[in-house]
Amino acid sequence: MNQKLDQILRTAPVMPVMVIEHLSDAVPLARALVDSGLCVLEITLRTACAIDAIREIRQALPQAIVGAGTVLNENDIQRCLDAGAEFLVSPGATDNLLQAAKQFRANLLPGVATVSEAMRAAELGFEHLKLFPAEAVGGVALLKSIAGPLPHMKFCPTGGISVNNAASYLALDNVLCIGGSWMAGKELVNTQQWDRIAELARAAAALRSTSK
Repeated sequence: MNQKLDQILRTAPVMPVMVIEHLSDAVPLARALVDSGLCVLEITLRTACAIDAIREIRQALPQAIVGAGTVLNENDIQRCLDAGAEFLVSPGATDNLLQAAKQFRANLLPGVATVSEAMRAAELGFEHLKLFPAEAVGGVALLKSIAGPLPHMKFCPTGGISVNNAASYLALDNVLCIGGSWMAGKELVNTQQWDRIAELARAAAALRSTSK
C-alpha cells in the first residue's frame, strides 16, 4: 500500500478538480478552497498554465497538498513532479503510465472503469484508484459490488459527482474521498466569485461528518 497516497486521500472528503484557464486565478481559487477546509487540490493539465499554476500554488500556500490531474504519460509525470506536484491523477491506467510512475516513485492515482482494470492495477502495485467516469460506469452500485471481491482496493470516484450525490459515495467503506468540480465551476472562477466558492467548499468539507 502507498501510505503517502492513502494519507493524502483521507485528508479531506472532497478533492476539488480544478481547471485553471488564467494563471492569475490560481492562488485566489486555491486559497478560497484551502481556507474553507479542502486542502487537497487536483490541478488538471487541461490548460496551458496548469504547470505554472501548480508551482505558484505550492509556493503561495504551503499548507495545501497540490496534485496534478489528467496525467497521461511519462513526460507529464516529469513535468508535474518538477513543478512540485505531491500526487498525480490519471483518467486511465496504461501499463506504460503505471511503470513510469513506479520508476519515478510518484504517488499516482490511476483511473479505472472496470473490475479487470482494477485487478490489473493492483497486480502492478496500485491499490488506490480513481473510479472514472464514476456515474457513467455504475457509480455507487459498482463500488458496492467491487467491495466484496476486492476488499483491499480503495477509491476516489470522480465524474458526474455533485453535491446531490456526494454523500452516497462517501458513505461507502471503500471510498476515501471523491473528486468534484461543483465548488469551483468555470463560471464561478471566471467571475472570481471567491466568497461563493468558499461557501460551497465549506459545505463540501462538512460532508464526511454527515455521511459516516
